[in-house]
Amino acid sequence: MTRYYIIALFMIMIDQWTKWLIVQKMDLHESIPVIDQLFYITSHRNEGAAWGILQGQMIFFYIITIVVVVGIIYYMQKYAKESVLLAISLSVILGGAIGNFIDRLFRKEVVDFLDVMIFSYDFPIFNVADSCLTVGVILFFIATFMDEKRKGKRV
Repeated sequence: MTRYYIIALFMIMIDQWTKWLIVQKMDLHESIPVIDQLFYITSHRNEGAAWGILQGQMIFFYIITIVVVVGIIYYMQKYAKESVLLAISLSVILGGAIGNFIDRLFRKEVVDFLDVMIFSYDFPIFNVADSCLTVGVILFFIATFMDEKRKGKRV
């Protein structure tokens, strides 16, 4: 199981390093085009969750994150030993949750910087931790689906 916690730690390190770079090297709201009309690095801060919901509800986020982190660690210890994909998905989710928690705890806001345009829709600016959460949840559903399918074949 140790290697899966190392994956989570690696995700946290990448997340915090990229956020540190943005804070150190860019002014707030500064935007650098990477692929014009598609992808920008934009220095942004968020005191809420995805799409800016629940702005300023830090105590709520502290509580939820602690519950989620404890739940993930419990789930990893109890169930992830049977599935590499499940363990990886939970590791990535854990890294993402802790990455944004560190921001909320020490900055009182989350540093976002990945700015994507999908056709004419300007997708909400996000960060590495958000990406970890999204990818981790997708992998979790795939692992769960595969496990259920495998169990169904055995019966």
